[in-house]
Amino acid sequence: MPHLTRLTPGTASTGLRTGFGIPGFAHPLVAPAEWAELTRPGTPLHWVVLNIAGNGPGARPDPHCLEAAGRLRNAGVRVLGHLDATYGARAYGELVSDAHHYIDWYRVDGFLLDRCPTERVALPEVRRTVSTLRAIHGDPHIVLGHGTHPYPGYLEHADQLVTFSGTWSDYRWSQAAEWTADHPPERFCHFVHGVPRGHLDEALRIARWQGAATIYFTDRTDGWGRSDPWESMPGYWDDIVSRIGTGVSE
Repeated sequence: MPHLTRLTPGTASTGLRTGFGIPGFAHPLVAPAEWAELTRPGTPLHWVVLNIAGNGPGARPDPHCLEAAGRLRNAGVRVLGHLDATYGARAYGELVSDAHHYIDWYRVDGFLLDRCPTERVALPEVRRTVSTLRAIHGDPHIVLGHGTHPYPGYLEHADQLVTFSGTWSDYRWSQAAEWTADHPPERFCHFVHGVPRGHLDEALRIARWQGAATIYFTDRTDGWGRSDPWESMPGYWDDIVSRIGTGVSE
């Protein structure tokens, strides 16, 4: 099973193949089949996000989430705790407190700092948060979930950036920022919802053309903001697993 290795800014590609970054399924009691499927041998996973209470670790340890995270880690899958930066509005102390809970309760391997700011002016505070996360964990995998292309300096402080998160209708006409071409695909992630089965090959080609090695495509939609498209697997899960496993032509 392929996994990401730590890359420092400016390093060459390690040749990591395209694989999944799972933004966070629903609670294991609500989506047991999804969590069980992630431990199937051969699934091309880079990491899975654990999001207990919709925006963090919750108020107390959850035994069902602990069990799900343990199964993934025993299968060699990296588990990340979900931290909601709320575009810079979330207090530094709250983020660090949530991170401590994820480490103490679920032994996570790193963090997705979701809804991360993108502006240059917000970079010092994000750098402060990431530096603390590295200090309290030791060797965390850090993903900054901007959802769009941020100021390039953010890449110096993270292992990966989510540079697209949105709808298929937006993704098929999207373009990568020019500065991303100076870095290997291992540094970038794309999350796309509403992708029809008939357009999977096209979506995978876009990810490759734009240089993103970690992806998650689903036919689920956000229901015009009323639902979370990432909570369950796409109807074509087996199909996309097969396509990534065998490779898609350019």
